[in-house]
Amino acid sequence: MKILGMEKMSLVDYPGQVCAVLFTSGCNFRCPFCHNAGIVNQEYKEISESEIFEFLNKRKSMLDAVCVSGGEPTLQSGLLEFIQKLKGMGFKVKLDTNGTNPAVIRDLIDAHLVDYIAMDIKNNLEDYNQITGNVKINISKIKESIELLKEDHIDYEFRTTLVQEYHSKENIMKMAKELDGAKRLYLQKFVDCEGCIESGLKDISLEEANNYKQILS
Repeated sequence: MKILGMEKMSLVDYPGQVCAVLFTSGCNFRCPFCHNAGIVNQEYKEISESEIFEFLNKRKSMLDAVCVSGGEPTLQSGLLEFIQKLKGMGFKVKLDTNGTNPAVIRDLIDAHLVDYIAMDIKNNLEDYNQITGNVKINISKIKESIELLKEDHIDYEFRTTLVQEYHSKENIMKMAKELDGAKRLYLQKFVDCEGCIESGLKDISLEEANNYKQILS
């Protein structure tokens, strides 16, 4: 496992749980609005597993869970073994993923190694390549991950960051059909910041976001 960042305590990354957040190195997407450019582009110094587990061992009484985020964690070859260690310490585990590796997600669910999964839904599937900066995306893999989570074998959420340049009423209507039957989708406000892969993008107004919410509902 190659980990480039750690948030020692978070009250917002795992619903109802106090957690630490680990940021794994690299991603197979280059979403312009991503605020973890340094993680995606592997610009930071690696944090050793021994340092991470030493910290977590000291904080076991204060933390309920660990969120494994990124980057894209399912690209890491040692992910299952790493999470086994976290579970062995008594932590609940949340996985943040872009859904490009459904086989890894299924393995984690089948082995009871994750308690909660958050999958980013970048846009309607037809326009995925435009928003992720990766023309080699296998959209069928994204669709497979969506359907896997909708089977509801594990608690999950879908989430979409709304960006004016990429989302419209037409996009949202297509998304609504593709996510039909999902139990939870969070619409997130985009914030332009120094850490974004591309600067100058714009957020969507609250009024427009509420209109999208009604369509999706």
